[in-house]
Amino acid sequence: MLWEYVFAVRFEKRSGAIVTGCERILKEGVNCWRIRDARRLAFLVDAGAYFEAFMSAADLAQKSIYIAGWDIDSRVRLSRRTTDKNQSVRLGQFLNAKAARSPGLRVYILCWDFAMIYAFERQFLPVFKLAWRTHKRIHFHMDDEHPIGAAHHQKVVVIDDTLAFCGGIDLTKRRWDTPEHKPRDPRRTDPDAKPYRPFHDIQMVVDGDIAASLADLFRQRWYRATGQRLKPIESDGRSPWPEGIHPDLSNTRVAIARTFPAYRDRHEVREVEALYVDFIGAARQYIYIENQYLTSAVVAQALGEKLRQRNGPEIVLVLPQQVHGWLEQSTMGAVQARILRQLFQADRYKRLRTFYPALAEKGDPVFVHAKVMVVDDCLARIGSSNLTNRSMGLDSECDLAIEASDNLVAKKAIAGLRNVLLGEHLDTSAEIVNNALHEEKSLVKAIERLVKSGRTLKQLALQETAPIEGAKVVPDALLPDPEKPIKLDELMDHFVHEEEEGTKKRKGTKLVMVLLLLLAIAGSWRWTPLSDWMSSERVATAIISFKSHALAPLGVWGVFVIGSVVMVPVTLLVGATAMAFSPFLGSLYALVGCFLSSLVTYALGSWIGKDTVRTVAGAKLNLLSKKLSKQGLVAMVIVRNLPIAPFTIVNLVAGASHVKLKDYLLGTLLGMAPGIVAISIFADRLVEAVSKPSWGSITTAAAIAIALAVGSWRIQKRLSGNKQSHTP
Repeated sequence: MLWEYVFAVRFEKRSGAIVTGCERILKEGVNCWRIRDARRLAFLVDAGAYFEAFMSAADLAQKSIYIAGWDIDSRVRLSRRTTDKNQSVRLGQFLNAKAARSPGLRVYILCWDFAMIYAFERQFLPVFKLAWRTHKRIHFHMDDEHPIGAAHHQKVVVIDDTLAFCGGIDLTKRRWDTPEHKPRDPRRTDPDAKPYRPFHDIQMVVDGDIAASLADLFRQRWYRATGQRLKPIESDGRSPWPEGIHPDLSNTRVAIARTFPAYRDRHEVREVEALYVDFIGAARQYIYIENQYLTSAVVAQALGEKLRQRNGPEIVLVLPQQVHGWLEQSTMGAVQARILRQLFQADRYKRLRTFYPALAEKGDPVFVHAKVMVVDDCLARIGSSNLTNRSMGLDSECDLAIEASDNLVAKKAIAGLRNVLLGEHLDTSAEIVNNALHEEKSLVKAIERLVKSGRTLKQLALQETAPIEGAKVVPDALLPDPEKPIKLDELMDHFVHEEEEGTKKRKGTKLVMVLLLLLAIAGSWRWTPLSDWMSSERVATAIISFKSHALAPLGVWGVFVIGSVVMVPVTLLVGATAMAFSPFLGSLYALVGCFLSSLVTYALGSWIGKDTVRTVAGAKLNLLSKKLSKQGLVAMVIVRNLPIAPFTIVNLVAGASHVKLKDYLLGTLLGMAPGIVAISIFADRLVEAVSKPSWGSITTAAAIAIALAVGSWRIQKRLSGNKQSHTP
């Protein structure tokens, strides 16, 4: 532990039951960035409350609204007091109307440049801008100032430098819900009118000096992302505190903890991680956690140490029933299950409990997206950081934390937060939770006493999903939860051309060139004999004509490279090569040809740039790009086995995205090798069946064809079977 803490613990009948004497642990420059005063502070449980509060506060804005998020969607409905969608207020409409009637107001929106992968989950950028019909004083920028594979995950809104929201909720779709989490709430639909599962999260609202510091945080990011310096807002003392929100605390100190990875000239910041370690180290009675994940090695080690102590605290974890999708279940889910098993092995005194909230005995689970930790009645934190390695050192994060010390009012507020959250999950009141805690003198026993049939907290199963092939022998750092940026950044800075200020003319020239190239390629396939000539048989005949030549391999590889540039289907080239050579040579030549053509078109994509690719690419390709950027090697192996887009387009998108070259090339080889070998064997048997027909050769070729078809179908179904969206 970084610090030693002494806690004098006593139980009293107060709101929260557990009352402790707490030593201060928040220290600027150690586990937080700044500690500033908040005139008022309130906890907003679930996005329904947050969206209403945001709309109320933003409506009072006079000079500035700053929005920083992992995602934003102009179509999201803010107010849902009725089921009539026509009566709802959409975010884009609201901000445009506000800007139009407030001449002195400027709105700045900073969204993570997601490299186009989550277009199915997000509002695609051109649609986003057109749907907003953006007012000239609304400034939007997609922020890609981060290392390869990282994300901007902070979720901060600041109004007039005097009021701020911070927590786990983005102003985007599939977030809105209420603490009731009604199983079939007609209001819980996305902008496409599709229902989604109950969703639990929490946000904090503060005003005063702490809001001004969060405004500084936004301005620093805006400058790094755009090169434009925003001036601080001179406050007139008025606060746009949202109507109907009763403060949980007044005149209290609040700390800001951040994560920033090392990037260019910026040193890494790991305040989030340090504060987690210090929170856990400070615990004497209990640690209550709500989080989307538990895969952080540092957090797991700190929790394990507490569980091994004879008189250590009780630990209650509220997590989602399972992570989304087969890929995450096979990576993040597998790591989480492994960590939970290790924690239960360390739990020699039986003080650990893991739960997920469920609406009924056989009903829907509530998806836990919150990032909350409450320690004793002394410490509370709410923010954007998951308990993952990447939140500790790779993604940008922002958490707010409060400590009670000897302030009984603050202790009551912290205990009240814990009681409200448990009351929501257990379908009871905060007062009943408080009474159970007082009588049981134990958080675990109080929860177990209140667990019942129907809506409640259920024990989280520890059935570890089998990792993907290779994950069993690959270290966790190579899975989708790395702790630090990769060291390829400097190389990629040279390899992927950055667009400097004042290069709009060059960007326009590139875009015109790319569009002309695409039109030329489309025209060649439409109005020339190219499409008729390009068949496996014709290409194979051409290859056979020079296959005995010493330079035949170079010729084959040249055909692959040129063919990929003009978008000849790669399966055609592989099939032709397989028909012309033996299975071994055909596989070898085709694999090297795919490798070289992948490298060339990747370089072309990096030259074109992500903005140009985003402009000309479709939604499915934008979805592809984010998976390549976020999950690297694993995603490359998978997309090579899924019919997401043509081979060349995948390569261009990968080159234009922040994808590690090593992962890209290795993923291409691993993903394509099995298919190429199978096609080569099939082509050899097919040629044998045609040239020397017999029942045996025909049966063998047919059996291989059926096996290929069934295998391809099963792989694609397995890889894409669960399409639930991922929501960091």
